[in-house]
Amino acid sequence: MSQYEFTGFWFQQSAQKNWDQLIPKIQCKKILEIGAYEGAASCYLIEALGKAGGEIHCIDPWEGGPDFDEKDLDIEVIERRFDKNVALALEKADKDIHFVKHKERSDLALSKLMAEGHQSSFDFVYVDGSHLAVNVLLDAILGFKLLKVGGYMVLDDYLWSEKLPYGKDPLRCPKIAIDSFTNVFFRKINIISAPLYQIYLNKVSE
Repeated sequence: MSQYEFTGFWFQQSAQKNWDQLIPKIQCKKILEIGAYEGAASCYLIEALGKAGGEIHCIDPWEGGPDFDEKDLDIEVIERRFDKNVALALEKADKDIHFVKHKERSDLALSKLMAEGHQSSFDFVYVDGSHLAVNVLLDAILGFKLLKVGGYMVLDDYLWSEKLPYGKDPLRCPKIAIDSFTNVFFRKINIISAPLYQIYLNKVSE
């Protein structure tokens, strides 16, 4: 992925080795990504789809948030970098890919996908949007509704925590939301063994 323009390399350094094992087994044709940033995971998934073709939806509002330091990062530049990276990935694809960019909050975009008839149709759902527990929980539940039986979900930043003057705030971390989701849906999922940077699961029933 050296041809792309990234300023952060967390995905390549921490997640990609696990995805290299998982994604070829899934044979994805339809993918949903919640939280895209500069497009590192997006480009990886487009390259995976590019061998056979398919459909990918990327959701991100590209706006600030309580855990996002706008003084250090220019959001408009980040979005332009995403657009440039994705355009390059699509250009390199061997087969046609239907790519949809949803520039809006995930709760709105996911609800629209449900209303448009995409329920239980995605092979792979990647949840990597907000770090706030309430948002992570909503993304996980709606993403699960959009995931087909037999499909796979990856939930990011399981052990991430924000550096705050008063210490850790569990409501500003993904872990409590991911734990709540996996506990409530435990009869409908199989959790796949993997390092705890991300949680990997397979949907076994509606």
